[in-house]
Amino acid sequence: MTKIVGVRFKPVGKIYHFNPAGLEIKTGDKVIVETARGVELGSVVMGIKEVSQEELAKPLKDVIRIATEEDFKRVEENKLKEKEAFSICCEMIKKHGIEMKLIEVEYTFDRTKVLFYFTAEGRVDFRELVKDLANRFRIRIELRQIGIRDESKTLGSIGICGRELCCSRFLGEFAPVSIKMAKEQGLSLNPTKISGTCGRLMCCLKFEQETYEELLKVTPKQGSLVETPDGKGNVEYVDILKGIVKVRIEKEKEAALKEYNVADIKILKKAKKNQNEEKNDEEMLKALED
Repeated sequence: MTKIVGVRFKPVGKIYHFNPAGLEIKTGDKVIVETARGVELGSVVMGIKEVSQEELAKPLKDVIRIATEEDFKRVEENKLKEKEAFSICCEMIKKHGIEMKLIEVEYTFDRTKVLFYFTAEGRVDFRELVKDLANRFRIRIELRQIGIRDESKTLGSIGICGRELCCSRFLGEFAPVSIKMAKEQGLSLNPTKISGTCGRLMCCLKFEQETYEELLKVTPKQGSLVETPDGKGNVEYVDILKGIVKVRIEKEKEAALKEYNVADIKILKKAKKNQNEEKNDEEMLKALED
């Protein structure tokens, strides 16, 4: 068994594992660690625990030390440098006439590298920009193009629910979201109603999908032929979360719809899929998917 700690470098970011190297580390501590891009300061979000060697994707790097007051001071200095670098880079982007939007600037803790995160429509040629930035800052420069979801996660905003965006509040990593989820949850396929501020399908569609998948296994779709305590009939309305369906009984064509619990009926014939309708929906909404 190997001891590990979980460290994050951003408030809502991916968790990376490190070897505590004999240090007494607990959740909430700030630590200095060596990463692929240099020495960094991170927050411990998972205290020391033991895992098997098979669970580790690659050899662990050691925690160098628990952060000191000097380390915190350096972080604050880096934040000031990042603001200055952001302004300078924006001016240079304008000077070179490059179609790109600067989102964030980040200095590594040891100031051996400065990273510029941007969005753009397609690929852009920023070679001359990199040269100018390198001449200005005299350290290693890296430009990274990020997606529209990452932009929303970084900048933050308020969703249509009135709350802070899930991605900027607690989602460490993005999960794939599909049109199928919206359809199975009975949501309107209007792009304005199922897309987030980023313009992609809302992340929250993923949260309840597992529950819907389980319910759909036992719930008939609208148009299905079912056997009820009152005879055979066609399903006219479905409330999947309440487990209720409304059925028009065949022998009582003039009668009102009758309501039944899903547990009290039996599916005889599933509803046919409208292939043309599904194809049109998918073509219209394809751009919203990841």
